[in-house]
Amino acid sequence: MKEKLLGKTPEELRSIASECGLKPFVGTQLAGWLYSNRVTDWDRMTNIGKDAKARLAERYELGTAAPVGSAESSDGTRKYLFPVTCAAAGGVEETSAVETVMIPDEDRKTLCVSSQAGCRMGCRFCMTGRQGWHGNLDAADILNQFVSIPEAKELTNAVFMGMGEPLDNYDTVSRVLEVLTADWGFGWSPKRITVSTIGVLPQLRRYLDEQKCHLAVSLHNPFPEERAEMMPVQKAWDEKDVLDLIRQYDFTGQRRVSFEYTMFDGYNDDKRHADALIRMLRGLECRVNLIRFHKIPDFPYGCSSPTAMQLFRDRLNNNGITCTIRTSRGEDILAACGMLAGQHSQRS
Repeated sequence: MKEKLLGKTPEELRSIASECGLKPFVGTQLAGWLYSNRVTDWDRMTNIGKDAKARLAERYELGTAAPVGSAESSDGTRKYLFPVTCAAAGGVEETSAVETVMIPDEDRKTLCVSSQAGCRMGCRFCMTGRQGWHGNLDAADILNQFVSIPEAKELTNAVFMGMGEPLDNYDTVSRVLEVLTADWGFGWSPKRITVSTIGVLPQLRRYLDEQKCHLAVSLHNPFPEERAEMMPVQKAWDEKDVLDLIRQYDFTGQRRVSFEYTMFDGYNDDKRHADALIRMLRGLECRVNLIRFHKIPDFPYGCSSPTAMQLFRDRLNNNGITCTIRTSRGEDILAACGMLAGQHSQRS
């Protein structure tokens, strides 16, 4: 399999050009085409000669691939299916397809990005987690979600909240964030990007030390024993330890931290849970996003009623914790929170 160019830095691309017997500046040109212009085929690189492109193409591929399927919601949300090949458990390669969601909202177009095929966190209420883990996406696989959709040039924001746990693939996600925010890359402000995590502590510390993008933490229950019933990760990394780490960092300036809280009817939506959440977050500059649960097969709980969600929201706001109810988008095409599934088929 040829090595992919998408995701390489300008310095790496200049080295590749030299290795192919070309002048280093060809690597600089490649970076411009890949990131500033976001081209998806060699022919559009008009200032690179045919011979040079032929030499590069012998050993490298761009790393772009068109979506193999799409669906559009009645609310304008669009879901795309992208082919990927990942090295999963035991080094076995699997062909998969991961889902990416584009969410339009007035003058914003936000891309909900996948970082893994499947997920090994195993949250009971998440369709992705139920699939198990089928491999990490590489930098090209992730960036391809940005450059190969029709709205590529119109995107304003990105949330790493699609399939997978971003911090379980942190080295690759870190490289992607560099491409997105570097002057030679997309040139985006870190304020346009949010990375979500379930609370993978070792990588979370690295992320907070190394990145300036926003952070979203999937919390869902303030009581550790109850959270562990839904989220096995609680047994490895306690939510209290996650909060203790987050409190060591400043979120009063450019970088924000938010907590995602999916509402389950009769399970985590009463006054006891609201008050425990208030105690847990008191004194931390943050926001809580209440998420409507989207029913999935073979799961005992349904979504909290609108009244319960509003009472929960108001109790947090009245006690100094900024809380909003997130608008659900794309449910009719299975593109809402916790509903992404993709496709997986093993090969040797």
